[in-house]
Amino acid sequence: MIRSALILGSGPIVIGQAAEFDYSGTQACLACREAGVRTILVNSNPATIQTDPSSADAVYIEPLTVESVEEIIARERPEGLIATVGGQTGLNLAVALSEQGVLTHYGVRLLGTGLEAIQRGEDRALFAETLRAAGQPILPSVAVCSVREALEAAKEIGYPVMCRSAFALGGAGSGFAADTIELQRQVSLGLQASGSGQVLIERSVRGWAEIEYEVVRDADSNCMIVCNMENVDPMGVHTGDSIVVAPSQTLDDEEYQMLRRAARRVVDALGVEGACNVQFALDRASRTYYVIEVNPRLSRSSALASKATGYPIAKVATQIALGRTLPEIRNDITGTSAFFEPALDYVTVKIPRWPFDKLAVSRTIGTRMRSTGEVMAIGRSFEEAMRKALRSLDLKPATYATECRDQLLREPNGDRLPIMLDALADGWEVDRVVALSGIHPWFVDRLAAVACPKTASEQVYKMVDTCSAEFEARTPYFYGTAARGENEAIPLPGPKAIILGAGPIRIGQGIEFDYATVHACKALTEYGVRSIVINNNPETISTDYSTSDRLYFEPLDVEAVSAVIQNEADGLLGVIPQFGGQTAINLIEPLQELGAPILGTSPESIDIAEDRAKTSALLNDLDIPAPSWRSISRWEDLGEAIEAVGLPALLRPSYVLSGQGMIVVRTRDDVQRYLDEKSAHSLDKPLLIDAFLEGAVELNVDAVSDGEDVVLVVLEQIEECGAHSGDSTDVYPVQTIDDQTVECVEKLTRRIARSLHIVGLMNVQYAVHGETVYVLEVNPRASRSVPFASKATGIPLAALAVRVILGAKLHDLDIPPARVDRICVKRAVFPWETFPELPPLLGPQMQSTGESMGSGCTYAEAYWKSLLGARVKHLPFGRTVCVSLPEHDPALIDLLQDAGCTAVPPDSAGIDDLGMAIVLDRSPEALALLGRAAAAGVPCITTPGALAGLVRALREGHSSWQGEVEEGAA
Repeated sequence: MIRSALILGSGPIVIGQAAEFDYSGTQACLACREAGVRTILVNSNPATIQTDPSSADAVYIEPLTVESVEEIIARERPEGLIATVGGQTGLNLAVALSEQGVLTHYGVRLLGTGLEAIQRGEDRALFAETLRAAGQPILPSVAVCSVREALEAAKEIGYPVMCRSAFALGGAGSGFAADTIELQRQVSLGLQASGSGQVLIERSVRGWAEIEYEVVRDADSNCMIVCNMENVDPMGVHTGDSIVVAPSQTLDDEEYQMLRRAARRVVDALGVEGACNVQFALDRASRTYYVIEVNPRLSRSSALASKATGYPIAKVATQIALGRTLPEIRNDITGTSAFFEPALDYVTVKIPRWPFDKLAVSRTIGTRMRSTGEVMAIGRSFEEAMRKALRSLDLKPATYATECRDQLLREPNGDRLPIMLDALADGWEVDRVVALSGIHPWFVDRLAAVACPKTASEQVYKMVDTCSAEFEARTPYFYGTAARGENEAIPLPGPKAIILGAGPIRIGQGIEFDYATVHACKALTEYGVRSIVINNNPETISTDYSTSDRLYFEPLDVEAVSAVIQNEADGLLGVIPQFGGQTAINLIEPLQELGAPILGTSPESIDIAEDRAKTSALLNDLDIPAPSWRSISRWEDLGEAIEAVGLPALLRPSYVLSGQGMIVVRTRDDVQRYLDEKSAHSLDKPLLIDAFLEGAVELNVDAVSDGEDVVLVVLEQIEECGAHSGDSTDVYPVQTIDDQTVECVEKLTRRIARSLHIVGLMNVQYAVHGETVYVLEVNPRASRSVPFASKATGIPLAALAVRVILGAKLHDLDIPPARVDRICVKRAVFPWETFPELPPLLGPQMQSTGESMGSGCTYAEAYWKSLLGARVKHLPFGRTVCVSLPEHDPALIDLLQDAGCTAVPPDSAGIDDLGMAIVLDRSPEALALLGRAAAAGVPCITTPGALAGLVRALREGHSSWQGEVEEGAA
C-alpha cells in the first residue's frame, strides 16, 4: 500500500458542485487516515471541513491550478493522487496534470479509477466507442469540435438533437436544438463550456424515463449496485434539477434487472475502480434503453445514495483506490463485508432547491443545472416522504393564476410541483396532469394523495441500517414516520443537546453553516455532552451518521423539531439554534412557546437583534452611531419615512436571509417602483428605512461572547458600501483602516454583546464614513464568514461558541492568539454563467454561491491567489481586456499593456477574445458588454475595490502563478 496521497478538492461552491464534495473529500481523508496513509489535501474553499487543519496531515488552501498543485507535489512528494472526490474540478485537474507530464515527472500514481477510464467516461467520442464495443446501446451520436461539424452531424442524425459538452460541470453548455439556428447557438455555448473543446451531438429522447444506478467496483472486478434512483421528471431535465426517488417506484422487475445488468457491464467496460453513476433513458412502451451518461467519480448522486441507504460510498471508494477489494472492506454499521447491496424498507425523495425566490431570473429548468441545493426526506411510503420533503424546502407558499397552469405544467420549471399539487387539489384528473407534464401516472396518482390535507399523527422513529434489519446493526441514523410500529430511537442518556441544521444549500445559507454544525458536534463531545443533529440536506457532513451521536433526518419545522425534542426530553440540556442560519433562528419563537429550552443567546435578545427597529432603538439607547432611520409597519408611511431619512436610502426588511428584499433607492422614482412592486403584499414584519452611507468602508466582525468577555475578528470589505457582505471581498488583517478605528470597532462590539447578553456567536457589520463608525447590522448567530475568519486567524470560533454556551468563560479557555503573519483574502463566486439574464453587478441582495481564499505575504499576492482559486476559467494576460471607466485612466492602460494585454473600449471588444472586463462605467454599452462577458465566464471587475486589488497585483508582477504555497489552514 502507498504511504502518502494527495487529495484534490472541488474548489468554491458553484451550481452543480456543492457540499457533496466536502463530504466525499472528508470521507477520503478519514479512510486514508484509518489505513495509515499520510494525506495532503488541497482546496481553495475555506468554508469546508476538509480544509480544517485536523482533516488531513497537510492542508493547503491554494488555487486548484496545475501550477500551484505541481508546487505542492514537488514539496510533499506524494506517492498517489486521489482525484475522484473533487467533482468535475478535481477530475479535470488530474487529467491536466497527467497530460502536462507532472504526474510522470514526480512519480505520482493516479489512484482508483485511472486516466484511461476517466477519459473513456468523459470524452464523448471514446465513451461512445467503448460502450458500442461492450454491446451497450447508446444513442446515435457524433462528437464534434466546431459548429460546421455539428450541422453536418445533425443533418445525419435528424432533428431534434441533444448537445452535450465534454468535461463540463452541471450540464454546462448542454441543451436541445430543434433546427439549425438553435443548433448553432447551442454548439457555440457548448464548445465554450467544454473542458476539451468537444461537444456530442446525439438523437433526442426527451420525455423518456430517466433512471440512475450508483455502482461501486474494485480492481478485481467485484461490482455491486448501492442504489438505483428514479427521476420523477422525464428526460430533458438535468438530474440535479429533477425530483428523484430511491429506490425506483415504477420499474417492473424485468426493467429493473435489465438496467441493473447494464449498469454493471458499463462500469466493467470503462474499468472504473471506485464509485460511478450510470444514467439511462428508458422507453417503457418498448423496453428500449440507452446509456446516456456516466460519471466515473463521486457525484451529487453518490452523496444522495449514501444518505438514502446509509452506505458510505466515498469511504469505500477511497479504500478501493488504496488497493483493497470490496470483500476485504468492513461495513461500519453491520460489521459485515462492504460487499453487499443495501436493502431499503422505506422510500426517499429528493427535491431540488432553486434560487428563484432570491434572484429575478427565469424559473425554467432544463438540461443545465440551476439548483443550488436539495432536500431529502425518508418515509415508509412515497407520499409520506414527499410530504416531508416539501416541508423541508423552507419556502413560503406561492400563488399561481389558474389560467397559467396548463403552460406551467407543460414546460419544466421550478414551480411545476406546487402547481401540480394545487391542480390536483382543485380536482384536476390525473390523466390530464400526466398528458401535460409527461410524468408517470403512478407518481401523479400518488401526488393527488399528497395534495389532500392530512392531519398530523404521532411519530415513531425508525433506524436507517442499510440492510432492512436482515443483520444485527446499530446506527445513530433515524427518520420519523406515522406508520405503526416500535419506536427504534430509544432516547439517548443525557446530558445531550440538539443542534438545528440549516437545511438545503441556498444563496446566503451554504456550506459554512454545515461547518459550524460539525464543529459544534465535536466540541460537545469534548465536554461529555451527546450531540443530536436535525437536518435534511443529503449533501453535508453534518448528515453523515458518524458526525453526531444521533442524526434525525427530518424537516426543520416546528412539527418535526418539537417531536424530536419530545422524544429526547429526558436529560436534554436544550436546543442550539445559532449554527443553523436563518432557518434555525426563525424556529426560536415557536419552540419557545412550546416550552423548549434554548441554549446560548436568549430568544428575547435574538428578537432584538433580528428586528431592525428594535436593533436601531437599542443602538440609540447605547449612544452608538447608526445611520438615521425610521421603521414602518404600513406601506402608507413609506413616503414620510423617506422624507425624514433622505435619499439615497436603504430599505431593509426584518428576519430575512442574505439581504432578501433589501434595496437602495436613490430617487423618488425608485421609491415609487418599489411601492408598485411590493405594496400588494402586507408588511408582516417591520421595514427599516436607513440613510445610505455613500462611499463608506464596511467592516465585518465575527465574535464569540460569554456574556461578559468577547473574542472577535475584524475583516475589511474591499467593495464599497451597498454591496452585500456575502458578495464582497474580505481581507484579514484590515488594510486601509487605522488602529484607532479598529479599537473603536472592538469596543463597540463588546458593548453590543454585553447589552444583548450574547452567549455564543455574533456577527456585526460596520460602516466607516469619515471620522464616524456606524453600526449597520447585528446577527445573533453564526455568519457565513466564520470559517474564513477561523482559518485566517487560527481562532476556532464555532468550537469556542459551544464551550461558552455550555457555561465556560472565555478567560478560562486556552485561546490561541490571532495569526497576523500573513494576509488572507476571501473572494466570492457568482452564478452569472448559469443565469445570463442576471445583471452582473453587486448590490444589497446577496447573489454569490461560494467563495475562495488566497493567502500570501502581501495583499496583492493574497488577492491574486483568491482570484485564481475562484474558478476563473482563464487569466486575462496575453488577451484583450475591455476597460470602461467613468474617467479614462492611462496609468491602468499602461499597467495592462506591461502585462501583455490589449486594452480596448466596450464597443470594440469581442467576447471570443476577451480575457477580462473592467467595467466601472454604467453606460448602456458597457453594461451590455458586461452581461455578455459574465455569461461567457469572463472574469469581471465591477467595483473600485476589486479594481484596486487587481492594480496592486499587477504592480507586484502577478500576471501568472507566482508566490509560494503554504501548508496549514491555520
